[in-house]
Amino acid sequence: MEYLERILDTLKDFARKVIEALLGPETEPEVELVPIPVRDRN
Repeated sequence: MEYLERILDTLKDFARKVIEALLGPETEPEVELVPIPVRDRN
């Protein structure tokens, strides 16, 4: 059973590499900027 799991993991890694080669790496979400309070001097 462990042998089958290793084969499946290898196939998953191979499929991921093929998809990344065709479509590019997975996109990461853009970092949200934290608002910084600014004191207005009148």
